[in-house]
Amino acid sequence: MTVLFQAGEEKFQPQELLEMMTRYQLMPQFLRGLIIDKAIADIPYTEEEMNSAVGQIEAQYQLHTPEIKAAWLQAQGITAQQLQELSVRPLRLEKYKQANWGNKVENYFLTRKPYLDQVVYSLIRTKDLGLANEIYFRIQEGEQTFAELAEKYSEGPEAKTGGLLGPVSIKQPHPLIGQLLAVSQPGQLWPPRALAEWFVIIRLEKNIAAQLDDAMRHRLVDEMFENWLAEKIKEMGPLQVVENEN
Repeated sequence: MTVLFQAGEEKFQPQELLEMMTRYQLMPQFLRGLIIDKAIADIPYTEEEMNSAVGQIEAQYQLHTPEIKAAWLQAQGITAQQLQELSVRPLRLEKYKQANWGNKVENYFLTRKPYLDQVVYSLIRTKDLGLANEIYFRIQEGEQTFAELAEKYSEGPEAKTGGLLGPVSIKQPHPLIGQLLAVSQPGQLWPPRALAEWFVIIRLEKNIAAQLDDAMRHRLVDEMFENWLAEKIKEMGPLQVVENEN
């Protein structure tokens, strides 16, 4: 017996469907869902949690009457049972994340902190060393503000913000700039430094140390989960058509 998939009047063989999933960039999402479903299969939830989750979906899509809900389910191609399963899926996934990575956040935070700390800094860039030195001394002597000179002379997009950049991770700027910012005190102004074809003037405005608050905990748990999931997808490899030996 030949196995075919059908959508409307279109029929596809398994290999064709796999090729189409790859072409439409659906394969990673499919594998992601496959791994997640297997991972959360044994994660329990209460009837109250399920009813709450379904209620949120009904409110989101304004499914206020049985008739409206039935029409919506038909349009989505799912049953009421499948809606319940889909509704509670994010809750089960969150429980799975917390069970596996919730107790690893503190150590992970310490390893990631250099990339999570942020800075606000000011930058002026020009290709003219003489002009760069003049700008530096004007700022140092208080003749004009950094913002005024950046708007007038800086040759990059930072001119539109008075030279102000950030908040950004201290690892995000060019390594030379990052090194200067890492050893700077707020308000510290650096003389012009050569950077590629530019001469840059840098001033650190503010350090923003990352805090392990609830939002950061959630972010880091998600990050560890995504790292794990990426490895699982890599291990699994692409979906293939195989012969059924039974």
